Amino acid sequence: MPDFPDIPRHIAVIMDGNGRWAKERGLPRREGHRAGAESVREVTDTCIDLGVEYLTLYAFSSENWNRPQAEIKALMELLDRFLSEKAKDLKKQDIRLLAIGQLDRLPEKTRKLLERLSAETAHHKALTLVLALSYGAREEIVSAARALAADAAAGRLKPEEIDCTVFASRLQTAGIPDPDLLVRTSGEMRVSNFLLWQISYAEIVIVKKFWPDFRRNDLTEAVNEYQRRHRRFGAL
Repeated sequence: MPDFPDIPRHIAVIMDGNGRWAKERGLPRREGHRAGAESVREVTDTCIDLGVEYLTLYAFSSENWNRPQAEIKALMELLDRFLSEKAKDLKKQDIRLLAIGQLDRLPEKTRKLLERLSAETAHHKALTLVLALSYGAREEIVSAARALAADAAAGRLKPEEIDCTVFASRLQTAGIPDPDLLVRTSGEMRVSNFLLWQISYAEIVIVKKFWPDFRRNDLTEAVNEYQRRHRRFGAL
């Protein structure tokens, strides 16, 4: 358990390294994604135990659509299986499920599963699990700017009324607090078009392990690292 009482309210995770984990073992990439699903379960359970309120997982980026079709198909099938199998756990553990991203690009079956589980868990309170699917932060920001421009052109909003709060209200994460802690696995030092607006003041922890090897102790250590830091938000 953490050494200090300050638990991040919102943790965001870039789940990286599934493919390389599989390659090191001579396995197809889909096996890396399948192994990574167990890490999702363990991290979700750990967040509940720690008292984290929000967990956002970067599950599939808008750029991932450029991957081979066979891999995309395997990923969507794995996501469907995960959502179907996770349904009982979401209800048992009092987890609310949300999804952000260009969800209209997902297969119909996947969209319906997400919609059903989001509706069925809307009143749950132990943890809000946000899946970023077909998500890209630049696209999200452009969409918000386009919506504000349309309102201004229609006279529903004055340009001078647009501030950070108004802009954030048009993002898909409206109503969700910004991440306090961003964790990236696999040792890569980049944010990969993930929550660019929302992570402005997040503490970033890079873990060298590939995502399928990331477990409870790894998340706890990342939280401990967060607790050792002094968040200044631009001040001294």
